[in-house]
Amino acid sequence: MNEIEPGTLYVCATPIGNMADITLRVLDVLRGVDLVAAEDTRHSRKLLSRYEIKTPVVSYHEHNEKSKTVDLLERLARGESVALVSDAGMPGISDPGGVLITACRERGIAVDVLPGPNAVVTALVASGLATGDTYFFGGFLPVGKKRRQALADLEGLLCTVVLYEAPHRLVQTLWDLLEVLGERNCAVCRELTKIHQQIHRGTFTELLREFEGVAPRGECCLVIGQPVVKSNSKKPFEQAGFEVTDLEMADMRSMWGALTGAGMEGKEAVKEVARRLGVPKREVYQVVMIKEVEDV
Repeated sequence: MNEIEPGTLYVCATPIGNMADITLRVLDVLRGVDLVAAEDTRHSRKLLSRYEIKTPVVSYHEHNEKSKTVDLLERLARGESVALVSDAGMPGISDPGGVLITACRERGIAVDVLPGPNAVVTALVASGLATGDTYFFGGFLPVGKKRRQALADLEGLLCTVVLYEAPHRLVQTLWDLLEVLGERNCAVCRELTKIHQQIHRGTFTELLREFEGVAPRGECCLVIGQPVVKSNSKKPFEQAGFEVTDLEMADMRSMWGALTGAGMEGKEAVKEVARRLGVPKREVYQVVMIKEVEDV
């Protein structure tokens, strides 16, 4: 009996917004494979329906990636072909796919990568901040304890930096970048390739004034340029337009320390200090963050 030849995993880049931005080769593969493994089946079925593709679809996302990889490997080993797609862009880059691709490579199963739309390069060019041929892509910043280190790692980079960010964290991230990197030019690129695409350009401070209290829609690409302001005696929150006396800073720190010492979480303590003193939460946050840095 002849051995069954394993199938091929096709890693397919899909549109990042405009559904017309898909290659003819990807469409051919989606029509010809036995199965499409999609990050969100509802999202991918809209794309398939537009191009009248009736290939079966299964879910493959960050919460079932490990278990589904086993099933897909078995199907590939039986000679079936599988197309791997994410909601937008290239699977395996800030999207599920890396586990399956690695597993296929280890087992000698063919992996064919089909290029296509890319949010990083699109944002980089649209920003006007590209510097030569070198840039750093950092994906999404961590939201937990590793965030401070990730931000510190960006400080020493001498090239343009591109990050992804969710809209509800945009303002916080701009504040963090200002605090760690100092003032820089930046572009917030959102809804790329869609009808409402917008490129917001300015310094961190200017963008903070634009977005403070206004959560944008759609995931954002942040393109960060080289430093534009040399270090000076002003703290970042003073550069952003806040005027805080030493006495007020001491009151904020003392009150925040008492609240956290009594067991209140840091963020809740910031809100409570802001409420008691009648000042913006951002102002309290910046004062507290500077204190923490000084204590390290």
